[in-house]
This record gives sequence, structure tokens and C-alpha cells, in this order.
Amino acid sequence: MFRTTRPCCQYRNDHSSSELPEARMFSMSSRCQRRVNTMVLKKFASFFAGIIMAATLSMASAQGPDLDFLNHNRPILDAHNCYPYDGRWNDRVGRALRSGFPVSIEQDLAWYVDPATGKGRVVVSHTPKPTGAEPTLRDYFFEQVRPVIEKAIAQNKQNEWPLIVLHFDFKDNQPVILNAVWQLLGEYEPWLSTAVKTSDPYHLSTIERKPILAITEGSDEQQSVFYDQVPVGAKLRVFGSAHDLVTPKGMSMQQRMHWAVVASPEELLHERPTNYRRWVNSSWYPVEEGGQNHAGDWTRADDARLRDLVDHAHKLGYWVRFYTLDGFAPADDQGWGQYYNFGSMEAAVLRWKAAIAAGVNFIATDQYEDLAPYMKQDAKDLRPDLATAATPTQ
Repeated sequence: MFRTTRPCCQYRNDHSSSELPEARMFSMSSRCQRRVNTMVLKKFASFFAGIIMAATLSMASAQGPDLDFLNHNRPILDAHNCYPYDGRWNDRVGRALRSGFPVSIEQDLAWYVDPATGKGRVVVSHTPKPTGAEPTLRDYFFEQVRPVIEKAIAQNKQNEWPLIVLHFDFKDNQPVILNAVWQLLGEYEPWLSTAVKTSDPYHLSTIERKPILAITEGSDEQQSVFYDQVPVGAKLRVFGSAHDLVTPKGMSMQQRMHWAVVASPEELLHERPTNYRRWVNSSWYPVEEGGQNHAGDWTRADDARLRDLVDHAHKLGYWVRFYTLDGFAPADDQGWGQYYNFGSMEAAVLRWKAAIAAGVNFIATDQYEDLAPYMKQDAKDLRPDLATAATPTQ
């Protein structure tokens, strides 16, 4: 590893002992000694400079969590279930894009195999058993956002990137769909915020800013494809969440709902972030007992609980998402369902404001246009015009 230059008076193999007196073979003049000392000092200086340079590069390329990467660690709107149901509500991605930037767009994914050809494809679907009528992930998301992304790249305002968080919710974790999504992400990698895989999973590398940040959820099957199989030094294209909360065994449903709201933030989340797992995906159950359908008045205790949960996640180094904060009358339901419904717009707005004040990174809702005015929005010139919005391919 280390090679030294031969001193000026060192015995040379191309001389015989008769050509150089023994005294000259094993001794040096004072002038030669000074030259040797100078060379040694230069070599030590070069050696230590190399160490310092390597340390500097290591610090630049691998560090702790950088929460400011995503919207300066400020909240963003999370467009929940942003895809069609049974051929209806095809405009959801367009609605999310018009709500402003940055924005998170959730795509639920399933694997459909065409019985005529035997070929499979990744589709966006509300069910794990698609019919084949569903749009593909490529057409419904990637090609629909293309005009926005290409305009953003041309403007090159990297301080505003990522503009879109692409959130995957897989309906199943069979390897065929996971590998297909990985390959599809490779096709669009120039658009994606990526990070270099380090040899130590707890050594987080810097995420390179691009217009889209892809995230997925907590299953180990997804980690196997999206992280474990990626060679060290290659790029991570998508980032997982912390493992899902595991409640104590032997509890009834009612007991589990109560435990979730009284357990300390440290009990609910204690694993450290990794180079792959960088965010937390949480239901509303740890905030208000029984979730949305059982929520009462919003209280100071509720607000303090929410802040404690968010602060703890941020302290560990995670972005945090809470789902899903809706408030509407039954007649206003646009395929959203009642499971996440607080019952009124007024009830939802109270919790939106609390989540914004607490610093929740992803505030998930089905009511994109209603939440958007409360958010700090940038890049309004990138929003697609309603009259010219792209129509997704079916």
C-alpha cells in the first residue's frame, strides 16, 4: 500500500561491493540526510491529506437523516388513494397536481395477468384482484406527470425539488410485482431522487435532488427487492417506511385501540432510521382513541399527544405521515368511504391545522382542494391547466 522513494545514497543493486566502499553503503552525508527527511515529511503530509480528504468525502456522501431535504421539513399535502375506482374518478392525479407543490400522490398497486397472453402488468387498483380494466402505473402516473416534470427540469429550480412524492401502497408483495416496479423505476430514474447504498444500513447517504421522491411502505418483502438486492455503491430508487406497529398479544380490539393512544411515543416507535427506511406511516389511532369515527372534540390533550408523536419521530430522524384526515357529509362522498371520516369539514379543518402546526410531514386526505389552501404551496406555474390536463390512458 505504501511505497517509498529510494534515498539518494542508498546502495544500488547495479553496483558491486567493490565499487562502493562499505562506509558509503551504510551511511549518508548530512546533505543527503536532509533530502531524505524532506521526502519523508512530504510523504507524511500527503498521507494525512489523503486521510482528511477521504473523511471529508465520507461525511459528504454518508451522514445522519436530512429531514430538511423534503420541503425543509415542513408539511405537505398527501393525496390519499389518488387513482380511479372501477373506472370512476379518473381525475385524481390531475386534481392533486393542481392542488400545488410539493405534493404526495399515493398509488395503490396490483399485478394483473392477461389471460390471453399470460403477460403481467403493474396497475393502479383499489383491490388486490384487478380485472384488467385498470390503468397501468406507467400511464396513469408517470406519463400523466411528464409535462410537469419536464417543465421542472427545464427550469432547474433544484431548491424546490422534490416536487412530487410518489407513494406506493402494494396490494400484495409477490416478487413479480415488486421486481416489475423496480424495473419501471429504472426507466424513469433520471426523474427520481436517489441515494447511494452504503455498506452499513445505518450510514445514511445523501439523497440526490430530483423532481420525484419515491417511497413505499414497511414490508420486509419490499426491502428484499428494493434494498437488499441492490449492490453496495448502486442507487436506491425508492425508500421504505419503518416497520408497522405491533400491538401486544392477547388484546381485544377495544384494548388495542386504548393501548395505541396511551402507549408512549418511545413504545410506538423505537427502531432507528436506515439508509432505506426513512419515514413513518401512522394511522390516527395513536392520536385519538378509536380513530376518526370515534373522535370527539379536539382538545389540548389531543394536540399535545400529536406533537409528542411527531417530535419523537423527528428526533429519531424520520419523516412522519398520518392518514387519513377527512370530513364530509354522506352526500358529498366521492368514493372516499366513511372509515376515515371525522363527520364534518369543521372537524377535519381543526385537525389539519393541528397537524400543520405539529409539523406532520405528510397530511393525508381525500379532500385535496379543501386542504390545499392551508398549506404553503410553491411552483404554482407548474400546475396543469384544468382545460388542458392530460387524460390518462385506460
